[in-house]
Amino acid sequence: MRTIIVDDEKLSRSVLTLLLEKHCPAVNIVAVCADGITALEAIEAHKPELLFLDVEMPGLNGFEVLQACKDASFSIIITTSHDHYALDAIRHNALDYLMKPIIKEDLQEAVDKAQLRLSKIKEQAVSKTDSLMEFLHQHLHPGERLALPSPEGLRMLLVRDILYCVADGENTKIYLQSSPEQPSLVCRTLKEVESNLKNKGFFRVHHSYVVNLFYMDRYIKGDGGDIIMSDGCSIPVSRNRKQEFMERIERL
Repeated sequence: MRTIIVDDEKLSRSVLTLLLEKHCPAVNIVAVCADGITALEAIEAHKPELLFLDVEMPGLNGFEVLQACKDASFSIIITTSHDHYALDAIRHNALDYLMKPIIKEDLQEAVDKAQLRLSKIKEQAVSKTDSLMEFLHQHLHPGERLALPSPEGLRMLLVRDILYCVADGENTKIYLQSSPEQPSLVCRTLKEVESNLKNKGFFRVHHSYVVNLFYMDRYIKGDGGDIIMSDGCSIPVSRNRKQEFMERIERL
């Protein structure tokens, strides 16, 4: 698990690092931070799956760090010398609460909880992907084609072969799974192409992009986020379309 440690006390950081390296082999420490600002930068850079977070720190305290990244999906383990933060930890959806000095057995138990939670998240992601594939197979006839005008004449495109469509002024570039490096230029706006692909497993994630959800490899969270397609291309999701996109995936 990609793990970040955040604690303003140098000794606490060192002790926790040693305990994790010695007793928790599943943990991969990607950053160790001494303050909240550095922690936020590390979270953005490393996309952790587990965060060990001290509460009392100068500048941003632990809970202010969590407020700044409240939509994050990583597990949170609070580490503190004070027992009166337990209720706040629960309110911030902390997975566990460890009192300093940290006991090896308590640490191992907390890490095991984080591993179990991560496994469940991955299982749910696989289940959603399977449902998505089933939905798309049911709603897309394997031999269905689109006839679209091109500068040379007329292009006959196999719908299931379309990876994504990109606006190009009054035209549209259509990238195909069979030839991703040679897009087909058609003389139709992206809006017109989108209407031809309605109810066929496509979604307009951005004013310049329509994607075939069948070929979506993964989604990377962000302001709007990015979709990584099966050909490796990264396609942005606009902030104002993100909610509808997530709801579309959830319905599958």
